[in-house]
Amino acid sequence: MTALTLSTAAAPGLRADAIVIGVAKGAKGPVVAPGAEAVDKAYDGKLAGVLETLGASGAEGEVTKLPAPSGFKTPLVLAVGLGAEPEKDSSFDAEALRRAAGAAARALNGSKKAAFALPLTDAADAGAVAEGALLGAYSFDAYKENGKDPKKGKAPLAEVVLLGGKPRDRAYKAAVERALAVSEELNRARDLINTPPNDLYPEAFAAVVQAAGKEHGLKVQVLDDKALVKGGYGGILGVGGGSEAKPRLVKLSYTSSKAKKHLALVGKGITYDSGGISLKPAGHNETMKCDMSGAAAVFAAVVAVARLGLEVNVTGWLALAENMPSGSAVRPGDVLRMYSGKTVEVLNTDAEGRLVLADALWAASEEKPDAIVDVATLTGAMMLALGSRTYGIMSNDDAFRTAVHEAAEEVGEPAWPMPLPEHLRKGMDSPTADIANMGERMGGGLVAGLFLREFVGEGITWAHLDIAGPAFNEGGPFGYTPKGGTGTAVRTLVRLAELTAAGDLG
Repeated sequence: MTALTLSTAAAPGLRADAIVIGVAKGAKGPVVAPGAEAVDKAYDGKLAGVLETLGASGAEGEVTKLPAPSGFKTPLVLAVGLGAEPEKDSSFDAEALRRAAGAAARALNGSKKAAFALPLTDAADAGAVAEGALLGAYSFDAYKENGKDPKKGKAPLAEVVLLGGKPRDRAYKAAVERALAVSEELNRARDLINTPPNDLYPEAFAAVVQAAGKEHGLKVQVLDDKALVKGGYGGILGVGGGSEAKPRLVKLSYTSSKAKKHLALVGKGITYDSGGISLKPAGHNETMKCDMSGAAAVFAAVVAVARLGLEVNVTGWLALAENMPSGSAVRPGDVLRMYSGKTVEVLNTDAEGRLVLADALWAASEEKPDAIVDVATLTGAMMLALGSRTYGIMSNDDAFRTAVHEAAEEVGEPAWPMPLPEHLRKGMDSPTADIANMGERMGGGLVAGLFLREFVGEGITWAHLDIAGPAFNEGGPFGYTPKGGTGTAVRTLVRLAELTAAGDLG
């Protein structure tokens, strides 16, 4: 993991492999951002012109490298684009700083140490730059020779030094410590998402949670397949019945002696989704190791909350199963009796995520938390609606949906509020069971949300995050987002826990 420190050192005398500065897109060309004054001075105030000559414009994520000026102990200056120059008396927003820091960290793979001299107006900015750099430096190399990419031969940036920070200032220290805890746990979620399904099956995932629980003082309870049968968890058992890797329901609990609220988080953890008997076609199953991204996000968020010592009780529920076709697999037309007692007619075995979530939602509801938030790579329909970078938010409470949306936007996770139209519920009526797991094709993401609502306890505030689009990046990296598992929703969940602890949520 990349190391992180705050420093008040002057840029010219700092020993590092590179110094990172910001450049904005001004009306008449690139503009050197605050924080880079010492570097600009060493170029006789002509750094913006030099950058423009090299083709830099200040566009978001743009990276330009140039030799450091004479007198610097750092050999390289890396100028990263921050996007449009802020208006007078305004500053760069946190997300612009995160993305710039992330792009710079990625560009410095193979470096041992880099000093970041990006604009810092307060502790929040320091936290944003730290978070962006730590997330941007992420690399998943566990399955590559020598633990690095053999094509590039470069390990991730080893150390980040934030210049302009205040090491002895409590607010700055807290912001950086928060960034470190959240980023490390988010990167742990990315590791899990990227791990091949032959190594990350339900039992193995549960073992990872148990190890983390022991490390961070969390209570972990694992229900194996026998306990699930005894408890009547028909949804999880139905989905996991076709695989030799048996399902698990994992409960991860963090408690604070000062807590006044209880937040429950529920994650879909399909460690591989073939679609089951309703088999996915070729071209749609190659990345289905990522179908446990919701459970990874919940797991990471609970551990991050524990590391931050927030004054709120948080319980994570991970519904883990592998959806495979076999003679023992659930079939279209089968009826499952869920943990809640309701029966579900399975019309499509590839609509399995809602089945495991239903059991976990009801289990979470039994504890009467103040709110439940579930996270799932649930529907392709949500991807069609919102694209590959934005997740959908549904809720049984409009005010809570708005609060979740605002939290997501605050931490830089694009999200959008979605409705739960009552007329779509009728499409899930079944002549055989209490409800079917499929409804109208149009609005499929909303139908899935309506299905889940059926398994939330009466009077409990609930939100559903469908992260199918942004959970796994099949394109090239951008900002602080890598190719592969992204860890989407971790930061939103942590922020919700912070708001709950502060009494600002519910």
